[in-house]
Amino acid sequence: MKNNPVYPRRRALALACLAMAVAMPVAAQTQTLGPAPLPPGVAAAPPAPLSVAVLGSGGPGATGRAASSYLVLLDGVPRILVDAGPGSFVRLGEAGLSLARTDIVLLTHLHIDHVGELPGLFKARAVAGGGPIKFRVFGPDGRRGGGGAAAYPSTSRLMHLLFDQQGAFGYLRDFSAPLSWQVTDIASAVKPGLLPRVALSEGGLKITAIAGHHRDAPSVIYRIDYAGKSVTFSGDLDAEALADLRAIAGGTDLLVFNSVVLDPPRSPPVLYTLHTPPKTIGELARDAGVGRLLLGHLSPAVEQARDEVVRSIAQGYGGTVTFATDGALLVP
Repeated sequence: MKNNPVYPRRRALALACLAMAVAMPVAAQTQTLGPAPLPPGVAAAPPAPLSVAVLGSGGPGATGRAASSYLVLLDGVPRILVDAGPGSFVRLGEAGLSLARTDIVLLTHLHIDHVGELPGLFKARAVAGGGPIKFRVFGPDGRRGGGGAAAYPSTSRLMHLLFDQQGAFGYLRDFSAPLSWQVTDIASAVKPGLLPRVALSEGGLKITAIAGHHRDAPSVIYRIDYAGKSVTFSGDLDAEALADLRAIAGGTDLLVFNSVVLDPPRSPPVLYTLHTPPKTIGELARDAGVGRLLLGHLSPAVEQARDEVVRSIAQGYGGTVTFATDGALLVP
C-alpha cells in the first residue's frame, strides 16, 4: 500500500482533537427543567414565547457532558431540535421534556458529535405520541472530498441511509407511527456577500440559514425568530465563516457559540482551522450587537480556563456570557 500524504495530516488533526477531549474529565452538570411546585391558589406564569433547553453542552470526548444538542421551545412546547449529539437522548429523559410535538430538525453539520443520536431521538419521537409524524429536516449539502478533504453525504443522503426502507433503521418508518420527512439541503459554500436565506416561515416562526465553515465539513448557521425574540446557533465555526455569522446574527437576543479553543497559541494550531478563539468570539458578539452569549460544545481546555476565556471575550463584548450545562433552560 502506497503512503498517502493525507493520512499524516488527518492523524495530526485526530490526535489534537483527542488531546482536547481527554485533557480533563468534567463532571456532568444537570438541573431539572420542570417547574417547581406552586403554593395553593397561585397560578402558573405563562411560558416564555421562546426558550432554549440544553440537551448537550460538550464535544466529541467522553467527559461527562452530552455532545451538542438543543431543544427550542415555542410557547413552552419543544418544537425544534438543533443537532443531536451522543448523550442527548438521556438528557432529554432527565429533563422531563417530550418530543410529541417536535417536528423541525436543524443540523449544523454531520460530524458524529452533532448527529450521532439522531436515530434514538427519532424513535423517542415515534413513541411519544400517536398519529403520523412528518419531520422537516434542514442541514448542509454534501461534499465529494479529495485533495485532503473528507467526503460528506448531503443531509438528504444521510436521511436515506438511516431511515429509507433499506436504510440502517428503515423499520422506524412504521414502527410506532407512520414516519416521514421533508429534507432541505442548504448550500454550504462560503461566498463573499452571501445573505441569509429563509428556510422556513410559518405562524410567526421564521428560521433563516447561511453557510458556515468548519474546515472541510459542510456547515450551516441558523437563526430562529419567534414572537419578537431570537436565538442564533453558530455550530462549529472557523474564521472563514465569521462574516456569514455576523450577517445572520445581527441584533440576536441569544447567540449560542461553540467554544473549543483558547486564544493562540494556547491550543494546538490545527484546531484553529476548525474553531474560533475567545477574543474573536467577543469581537463578533460586539459587532453583531448580540444581547447574550451562551458558550456550548465546551472542551476540557475551555473548562480549565473559564476565567481566562471570559476575560478574553470581555475585551470586545460587554454583555452576559454563560457557559452551557446539560439540562439548562435559557430564555433570550
